[in-house]
Amino acid sequence: MAEKSLTKIAYQTLQQGKSIAGLAHKQLSTKLMELLVPAAMPEVDPTSPDLLNELRHSMASLEKLDWEEAEQGIYPKSQLFDSPWFDWATRYPLVWLDLPSTWARRKDRKTRDIPSNINEKVYPDYYLQNFHHQTDGYFSDHSAQLYDIQVEILFNGTADSMRRRILAPLKRGLKRFSERPYSDLKILDVATGTGRALKQIRGALPKVQLLGIDLSSAYLRKASHYLNNSGGDFVQLVRGNAENMSFENESMHAISCVFLLHELPPNARQNVLNECWRVLKPGGIIVLADSIQIADSPQFSKVLEDFHKVFHEPYYKHYLTDDIDTRLINSKFESVTSQSHFMTRIWVANKPIR
Repeated sequence: MAEKSLTKIAYQTLQQGKSIAGLAHKQLSTKLMELLVPAAMPEVDPTSPDLLNELRHSMASLEKLDWEEAEQGIYPKSQLFDSPWFDWATRYPLVWLDLPSTWARRKDRKTRDIPSNINEKVYPDYYLQNFHHQTDGYFSDHSAQLYDIQVEILFNGTADSMRRRILAPLKRGLKRFSERPYSDLKILDVATGTGRALKQIRGALPKVQLLGIDLSSAYLRKASHYLNNSGGDFVQLVRGNAENMSFENESMHAISCVFLLHELPPNARQNVLNECWRVLKPGGIIVLADSIQIADSPQFSKVLEDFHKVFHEPYYKHYLTDDIDTRLINSKFESVTSQSHFMTRIWVANKPIR
């Protein structure tokens, strides 16, 4: 009991520390931008004390659920502390060094500042942008090296906690295939990025075959280093467009997709969901994690509306009112459910059994 209490205190202390660090970074960097590049400052009103309290309460609820699911064995408690701290610490100075170029792009409204060696013909046009104003978009090793720490700062240390919300529904969904050993089951992570979600899935389901697909070679290199140099079964990583995946029909038992939909134009969102339906086996499960929306979290409408003013998120405004439930149904999924956790909403749906 004492060991359990100490572990819980350690987890709570860690989360509080990450939250404080994220807030401090954002406050200081905003003040520096205001001083050095005032023209880059977004036009947003201060956040009210009541809204701040709502945000703190929502973060606390996420933290409580994260601990409870680890307690239930949905994922090992070690995953609560599993972050590449040394790697992030060495890269944190690079985050500061990168800020001036980010501010310059914001000031000049420069949103297609991508490396000149990129063959633009092999990418969809909507992808050829500096999402979040980040240097090189998704096209360089530099961008991939900084991405995870930047996301942790953005969400005040809750990014991994929000990603873990996909694990419980994935485990429940795979019970439909309980007659088969886990080693025969395949989970595909769509838009896998640097592989953080795949690593969490492997911690919860260590014997399942894991695959990931992403458009960025640089991010896949980072994911391969992260996933395939640390023991465990090999994770197959494929460069490709989620609108037209190279996988065979009905080849996957489960699909996860984390923080992709809000970065897609509407037609591409539907195309991706249609492709997920195609490659999923009958009875298979899809679990989506993405931003909350106005309809499910009206109390945070100011935060959501400010987000695309502060960051370059060209499709986010449309996403905020898009009906993802209906999109899943239009793709022929059934049993669609959804639930929000702090800044992330989780959708779960099944492909019907014929």
